[in-house]
Amino acid sequence: MAEIKPISSNHALLALIRQLEEAEFVTVDTEFVRTSTYFSKLCLIQVASGNGSCDEVAVAIDPLAPGLNLRPFYDFLSDSKPVKVFHAARQDFEIFYHAVGKLPKPFFDTQVAAMVCGFGDSVGYDKLVKQITGANIDKTMRFTDWSRRPVTQTQLSYALSDVTHLREVYVHLRERLSSSGRSDWLAEELSVLTSTSTYKVKPEECWRRFKSKSRNRRYLGRLRALAAWREEDAVKRDQPRGRIARDEVLSELAAHPPESLKQLMKVRGISEGLAKSRWGHKVMEALARAEALAEDDLPHPPEDIRSSKRENSTLLDLLRVLLKYKSRDAKVAVKLVASAADLEAFASGQTRNLHFLEGWRHEIFGEDALALRDGKLRFSLDGESLLLERL
Repeated sequence: MAEIKPISSNHALLALIRQLEEAEFVTVDTEFVRTSTYFSKLCLIQVASGNGSCDEVAVAIDPLAPGLNLRPFYDFLSDSKPVKVFHAARQDFEIFYHAVGKLPKPFFDTQVAAMVCGFGDSVGYDKLVKQITGANIDKTMRFTDWSRRPVTQTQLSYALSDVTHLREVYVHLRERLSSSGRSDWLAEELSVLTSTSTYKVKPEECWRRFKSKSRNRRYLGRLRALAAWREEDAVKRDQPRGRIARDEVLSELAAHPPESLKQLMKVRGISEGLAKSRWGHKVMEALARAEALAEDDLPHPPEDIRSSKRENSTLLDLLRVLLKYKSRDAKVAVKLVASAADLEAFASGQTRNLHFLEGWRHEIFGEDALALRDGKLRFSLDGESLLLERL
């Protein structure tokens, strides 16, 4: 087998881009590490051209090569005609957005397309390749350290297989979407991934990660202030959130706010040295800002927590059965039609902002869900088949 040499010079990268610009589509994947940083550290980019001709290419680009300017490649991803094909693109897109503030287009995500085509919820790449091409993906390099240099031939061979198999997967899914008339479904799903707002850091919204069940708005105000401070500090230092402060520490501080640095030292997990440091002063400043807020400026609990209605457990159980049946019948992933949180909200009486009550989801599931809630739908079994009867 010929030696695989990653692209490491600007001259070679520009020559590659000229080749890729002639392709019908380009498959793309990345390898990165994120163990000790806030932002992902890009370590390898794999690309392969697809046009059905003998001059197709499949190469790796080494982002860590000294002096390599990736800007022309980023411009190619966002400004050229070939369709850019990814599998589960969100993390890749996050890297590209934070590098240059732009996203690849035109764009196709094979994981989302596979869900639309009925391959299951968030289907893994190796499973999808096996089902479509019959090939087995070697998993031995999955947890390798891609930041180490030099990259081995085994690593490169593994990495390139991701984009070469992806060509066949893309062609299969594209044809399947076209024949089923579901291309518009895919476009609707991809709109979230192609919106730059998806990747913008919003410190003031990070308190929602905590999934708190509290309705106490003052507590939520403190949690919002602390989470925003942590997020800003993590971005500034390029460190993981947990290295700045653990979730349980912030939750405890929001629930039982110390009134002084001396009290802060008594909080479990906070040493005297940490409390007296810049960290401790920033925590106290965040809590003070939250305490100074007027009642009207405090955050409201999420709607599912705010609702005074408890979910109808019987309705919820029946909705789960209905969703599974209707999704299987339509050959579309359950997760794509409605989430568990959607069903719980609906069973508690909510109807606002539920995607399954709109568009193609309403046709597949929402209409019957409303009928079930209103007592106008009856289930019966015929062997292993579920029969639905409108009343």
